[in-house]
Amino acid sequence: MLSWVLTFLVLALIAGLFGFTGIAVASAEIARILFIIFLVLFVVSLIMHLIRRGKP
Repeated sequence: MLSWVLTFLVLALIAGLFGFTGIAVASAEIARILFIIFLVLFVVSLIMHLIRRGKP
């Protein structure tokens, strides 16, 4: 999932460089949403790992 974030971020940067502001804004927004989803899933995974590790 993190690779998708980086892909959309690079796409937004390139589109912004060439003046395609609509595409740049949309790509940056998609990258932001995917990054938030990635962070939430990472935190949930980390919590689940810590819970399972504590049980015998």
